[in-house]
Amino acid sequence: MKENDQYKLHEKARKRIKQKKQLYFHFILFLVGSIFLVILNKVIKFKPEYDWFAWAILVWLFSLTIHTINVFFMKRFFGKDWARIETEKLIEKHQEKVEELEKRLDEKGVFISDTSGEEIKF
Repeated sequence: MKENDQYKLHEKARKRIKQKKQLYFHFILFLVGSIFLVILNKVIKFKPEYDWFAWAILVWLFSLTIHTINVFFMKRFFGKDWARIETEKLIEKHQEKVEELEKRLDEKGVFISDTSGEEIKF
């Protein structure tokens, strides 16, 4: 394996580990924060007439769920590699269409000049 390829693999693994580390930190923060919110509402009796902590935890859980989906599913399927591959596919399709059009024009006797400035014959 080339050094460049190995470097790319190492960088990709490092970025992936960083993403997972941030997710785990978010999860721990969620647990500690949820306990704090329950204590604040029920024990310290901050606005005890409502169980507002449940709504706050629910919103935070939704955020954590989106973060988890992003790390484990979306980055894998829609990351930079996916964008690069899709771009290459689109470029290849475009090239095939251009070649097909040039072939049709050539069959009809229509000549297209290249960028060298030659005449165009119709």
